[in-house]
Amino acid sequence: MRALVIVHDPGSLPGMVGNRLEHHGFELDLLVLTESLDNAHSEVQFPEPTDYDLILPMGAVWSVYDDHVIGSWVQREIKMLQKADELGVPILGICFGGQALAVALGGESVPATEKQVGWYYFESTTDGLAEGPWLEWHYDQIKAPPGAEVVAKDHSCVQAFRIRKNVGTQFHPEVTYEHLKLWLEGEGKSEAEATGVDTDAMLAQTAEVVPQVQHNTNKFVDWFLSEVAEIIPAEAATALHHS
Repeated sequence: MRALVIVHDPGSLPGMVGNRLEHHGFELDLLVLTESLDNAHSEVQFPEPTDYDLILPMGAVWSVYDDHVIGSWVQREIKMLQKADELGVPILGICFGGQALAVALGGESVPATEKQVGWYYFESTTDGLAEGPWLEWHYDQIKAPPGAEVVAKDHSCVQAFRIRKNVGTQFHPEVTYEHLKLWLEGEGKSEAEATGVDTDAMLAQTAEVVPQVQHNTNKFVDWFLSEVAEIIPAEAATALHHS
């Protein structure tokens, strides 16, 4: 099986989600759009969705509506996601990727009423998605597409939705300690601290919660693959989850 991982910027790697997909036998094909945060322009062409069994659009430092910055590729990505949905190719969109999925299917991505940076808990309506802890780092929020089921939310925004064979998340299930440390280098540290976050305490908390997050992420990916995407049977997901 093959998964197309859309890497929007150098820091938006698949992390724990990618590891779990590989555990299930997926080969990850990374489509890197930009090599530097200083230049969001990209002429990279998106492949045919049917070349893959799964599409995984990751996060990004930009907003989906930043057409003046990323107009060279964001609409191409949205059209590709629309086509993937029409052809029944499952999509798991994470943060920016979840917002792009929402827009592609008739929802919206809008500025958040509350910036969330750090470890959070939320309400979930499915056993496949734990209530936390989950890492949040977003200044925008998802308006779920028509017909979508909101499967997670908090007082601030939609945290996850599902529609047909697709799931979009606002939170980051992929982040490891090393991942977050990379984000906090350079401007990331000052951005987080501008929201009132103690970044040293955030990293210390990350080291403590990573084992639980790994468990939560494995369970979430298993649920997506078996119940939503219907790529693997539920009993196989359960067996792998307990392996």
